[in-house]
Amino acid sequence: MRASSGRTRPRPLRRTLVTLAAALGLAAAVATAATGPADASVPAPPSGWTQVFADDFDGAAGSGVNTADWLYDTGTSYPGGAANWGTGEVETMTSSTGNVALDGNGNLLITPRRDGSGNWTSGRIETTRTDFRPPAGGKLRVQARIQMPNVTGAAAKGYWPAFWMLGAPFRGNYWNWPGVGELDIMENVQGLNTDWSTMHCGTSPGGPCNETSGIGNSTSCTGSTCQAGFHTYAMEWDRSAAPEEIRFYLDGVNFHTVKATQVDATTWANATDHGYFLILDVAMGGGFPAAFGGGPDSGTEPGHPMTVDYVQVLQSSGGGTTPPPTGNWDAYSPIQAESYDSQSGIGTETTTDTGGGQDIGYLANGDWALYKGVNFGSTAARQFFARVASGAGSGVSGLVEVRLDSRSNAPVGSFAVGDTGGWQSWRTVPANIGAVTGTHDVYLTFTSGQPADFVNVNWFDFGH
Repeated sequence: MRASSGRTRPRPLRRTLVTLAAALGLAAAVATAATGPADASVPAPPSGWTQVFADDFDGAAGSGVNTADWLYDTGTSYPGGAANWGTGEVETMTSSTGNVALDGNGNLLITPRRDGSGNWTSGRIETTRTDFRPPAGGKLRVQARIQMPNVTGAAAKGYWPAFWMLGAPFRGNYWNWPGVGELDIMENVQGLNTDWSTMHCGTSPGGPCNETSGIGNSTSCTGSTCQAGFHTYAMEWDRSAAPEEIRFYLDGVNFHTVKATQVDATTWANATDHGYFLILDVAMGGGFPAAFGGGPDSGTEPGHPMTVDYVQVLQSSGGGTTPPPTGNWDAYSPIQAESYDSQSGIGTETTTDTGGGQDIGYLANGDWALYKGVNFGSTAARQFFARVASGAGSGVSGLVEVRLDSRSNAPVGSFAVGDTGGWQSWRTVPANIGAVTGTHDVYLTFTSGQPADFVNVNWFDFGH
């Protein structure tokens, strides 16, 4: 992390002057980044990967899900299974379109509701298929682009949205958890800006997988909060690795990995030697919310949906590259700046910005970073947003520019930035860009009339 604005490297002096203009004033009016459109298309499989399942949730507003692909879980338990879905949650799951419906704009809405007597209903669906697993020596990637229920604070008390997987032997048995395995790709409670990912296995309580907690970790959404915008939540199960491992990602950043060697061979085999099915649901109350303040009460607001843009399952027969951060980026979800494919003149450092992680820094005239395969879709992007900080001091400023496919191409847009009050004093700055559709390699380039470092970048994304 930079200690002072004087920490720079020698640069060739150029005579071109850059005007700061009013960009920082505009930034003050934008508290968060663009959340991106709700109707981003399912990404095309990158090289080396095959799509084996996807749902873009296209359909008429108010219609239900495709029952060839999804089953509705209803009531308060599986038939003959543990009460309250085994977690102590308080809602009744239904197949009503009041709880589970398409919105007509390419999204699935799972909406918890409360009736006049205080009873909660919500929705829970799972794939009809139970065979999602990597091939021998290959990989499986399961991902979804989701906006969590947009409710926080006391109004969010008891909310428990999730995107997760259960081992196929659970279906029809309902009493062999956690030995058959559970992979929680995304869980959230109480409207917190936190994504939890966990593998459950072994025996409960305790056992090799520390049940009922499991083997988990958490991270925060950056750019927009988990509640305010869409983010991509993913799991990659890698049988080409030695030892075999399961990795969890938020917006392309791997923040949690479980390796086969963390448990005994029998426990791992019992949890992984079979397929899985996928689940999307919003529970109310239960053990997880109880650990963070309790279940819903009179102050909890019903009617805030979990919005699912798409679900996708990819398979690779060998050492296919993990899709992010090496391409196939969603232009409308935050792209972590440190996840570049190549660069010149750039360093990385720990950031104190919301969500932590790293930023790219030491950015000055002539520096650049490349992000391959950014998918803008068929509806043109017209805005660019970046999370920036600067401790450059008075009189030092520069341009953050966006160029497509070649560094020699003219910028499609840019904004000016100067001192924000410190190298870790972060602002989200917007800029208009020329209309962009399709998939492009995106270059961030940095231009200044001074030789000094002038900006750090934590993340960027695009909007319509």
